Amino acid sequence: MTGYDPPTHFERKTPIGDDRERLTCNRCGWIHYENPKVIVGVVATWEEKILLCRRAIEPRHGYWTIPAGFMELRETAEEGAQREAREEALLQVEINALLGAYSIPRAGQMHLIYRGQMTSPEFGPGPESLEVALYDWDDIPWDELAFLSNRWALNHYNESKHLETFPPFTVPVEDVETVSGRKPS
Repeated sequence: MTGYDPPTHFERKTPIGDDRERLTCNRCGWIHYENPKVIVGVVATWEEKILLCRRAIEPRHGYWTIPAGFMELRETAEEGAQREAREEALLQVEINALLGAYSIPRAGQMHLIYRGQMTSPEFGPGPESLEVALYDWDDIPWDELAFLSNRWALNHYNESKHLETFPPFTVPVEDVETVSGRKPS
């Protein structure tokens, strides 16, 4: 794990019954699991428009994104997506479906993106956003989107916006190799 300097009594070894090396305490056997981070977000809409935030932080400062960020402990994924919408765009949103579950192994992340309806047309930039705007589909700044997962979520939203139920989307097959470094199966 980058940026982590474990105590000297920890070493990487394969615990009994496991199939991979783990950072393990040589004194008590406690295992420090290094797991993917969960990103939660929402494609938030008002009428037929989609809300986007221009990032005020790195990575991708100045690029557009859906409201999204790291899930916090002791919150559901849906609560996290709603919190991110409040923090980044000062808005309230009602979650109505899990839009996509996107595995991004090269970044050690799992993105859970929801589809949601804004409860009012009121919004504004939070501390992590330079500006926030509602876009018609044809006006989305596609070349200025911060992350590939934004493109997937927006396209999957467009594909499912008239459906009440649908299975969550996953990484498009043409992007599997990009996000994982492995060939699509």
